[in-house]
Amino acid sequence: MSELLTIECPTCGKTVVWGEISPYRPFCSKRCQLIDLGQWANEEKRIPSQSENSDSDDWSGQPEQ
Repeated sequence: MSELLTIECPTCGKTVVWGEISPYRPFCSKRCQLIDLGQWANEEKRIPSQSENSDSDDWSGQPEQ
């Protein structure tokens, strides 16, 4: 008999079974999944960078004239 792996939903902390019975894993629901997506879209969450580039840097790829 195998044990079910459980994790906590990163949004609300509810226990989620890691398996086919949890289609939104690691989230407990579509709502929590969308809340997380919104946080990324609003840049409330981001992956840290060592780069010195800023949002004001020109990323167009066109040479300066």
